[in-house]
Amino acid sequence: MINSDVAARSAWPVDATSRMNRMYRYQRHIYDATRRYYLLGRDELIAALAPAAGDNVLEIGCGTGRNLIEAATRYPNARFYGFDVSTEMLTSAISGIERAGLSGSAKVAHGDATNFTAQAVFGQPIGFDRVMISYSLSMIPDWTAVIERAIASLKPGGQLHIVDFGDQSGLPVFVRRALRRWLALFDVTPRDELEATLMQIAARIGAGLTFDRPYRGYAQAAVLTLPSRRRSP
Repeated sequence: MINSDVAARSAWPVDATSRMNRMYRYQRHIYDATRRYYLLGRDELIAALAPAAGDNVLEIGCGTGRNLIEAATRYPNARFYGFDVSTEMLTSAISGIERAGLSGSAKVAHGDATNFTAQAVFGQPIGFDRVMISYSLSMIPDWTAVIERAIASLKPGGQLHIVDFGDQSGLPVFVRRALRRWLALFDVTPRDELEATLMQIAARIGAGLTFDRPYRGYAQAAVLTLPSRRRSP
């Protein structure tokens, strides 16, 4: 069961939580077994995190906790945090973290990706060295707000790592059309403007940016690195 801290916060978006809970109430039990075949690039994202000992790593939209468990196992000297709007998914995440013996290094909570602070979600003013967003932006209408909040939560010199569905430009047209129709059934919209949006943000704040479209454009992956000192407003 989810503890009272997860369920009791009245400020979270009730409609989004209810909608995601309806979608994942039963799917969560088979989510990891099925998504491994088409949520491509997640393991590459985790490998690129490379947090130092003592670093704080956040996952926005942590779902079942699969990525947190993989990352916390790979980097045992870092501290991991995650939040999701679906309390159903968080139930799976909490159970998975406990089974993996990672309760001391990974913590999850209920939160809204478009409007969060570490203080509100985790009860402490944590600064993050790494933030990862894996296949969540394509499900959140106000996805640019998620990116802005993620960047605001990073320490100077921190990194934002993103992987999500791409424009599939390297795939046959009929495959691309079929994939888009299928994704739409799950309220998933690939963010074709992601690279341009990140380029604008990087130029504005003086950040470094790498961007790739692996798997013939099936996915898109980005790493935005903040400068060691934030620019003055």
